[in-house]
Amino acid sequence: MSVRNTVKSIQDIMRDDVGVDGDAQRISQLCWIFFLKIIDDQDRELELTQPGYRSPIPDSFQWRAWAADSEGIIGEDLLDFINEELFPSLKELPVAGQNGRRRLVRSVFEDAYNYMKSGQLLRKVVNKINAIDFNDLKERQHFGALYEQILNDLQSAGNAGEYYTPRAVTGFMAERIDPRPGEILFDPACGTGGFLTCAIRHIRQHYVKTPADEQRMQRALRATEKKQLPHMLCVANLLLHGIDDPSFVTHETPWPGPTSATAPATGWISSSPIPLSAGGRKTASRAIFPSTSRPAKPPICFWR
Repeated sequence: MSVRNTVKSIQDIMRDDVGVDGDAQRISQLCWIFFLKIIDDQDRELELTQPGYRSPIPDSFQWRAWAADSEGIIGEDLLDFINEELFPSLKELPVAGQNGRRRLVRSVFEDAYNYMKSGQLLRKVVNKINAIDFNDLKERQHFGALYEQILNDLQSAGNAGEYYTPRAVTGFMAERIDPRPGEILFDPACGTGGFLTCAIRHIRQHYVKTPADEQRMQRALRATEKKQLPHMLCVANLLLHGIDDPSFVTHETPWPGPTSATAPATGWISSSPIPLSAGGRKTASRAIFPSTSRPAKPPICFWR
């Protein structure tokens, strides 16, 4: 079955579950399940390429331990495991040191929720997702395109494009700003990550020539998203776009802008203001540094 048909069949299964009400809940449910499968596929690859690598997820909660067996736990046993063991453990996952992937897992699950009430239907969804190999580049790229369509569906789930900005807009912004590897890319209200992913594609297409260029780009990414659903969608979106560690996407109140403490070091040129329902504005901005510390080209700030 093609990836497109797999996603459609998953959505059809979820429509039969009485606990899932509407597009927003269905997409949220899909996202945390996809997230666990993507992380597990990445872990398998990292275990082969990085000696001593350990998954950020405890063994018993890894996808391979409870989801990969199509004839594994089902029904009430599966629901009990998800609701009483997996979710509580990942919400309180201990975070220490510089383990960004562990912080990432915890941040995704802190406000996530299992809406499905049927363990039989949940098992069917899990089995469908298990068939997707996110380590297969072509399959991941195909799924990434479908994921963009899933995000597009949020135009009816959010208010006035709250979660999703059309990719024609984000792509145009990336082209006009023309970011390079190593320049800071910061979206302080990133939604589903549209500006970041368009910038990533732009940099890879025009400027990434070596693995070192790729690492410089990834290390310079910054983002903040206050709301749980778009934060989770953004993280999954970045994973699908080949970002190794999207833990730079913080789950907190959007950055308020320069303060008196930062104003002496940074000037701001802003354009294209878009009113926010919560007050304030988002703009497309370029950070400009004084001559004493100005880089060859100023770092970029994306206000969406």
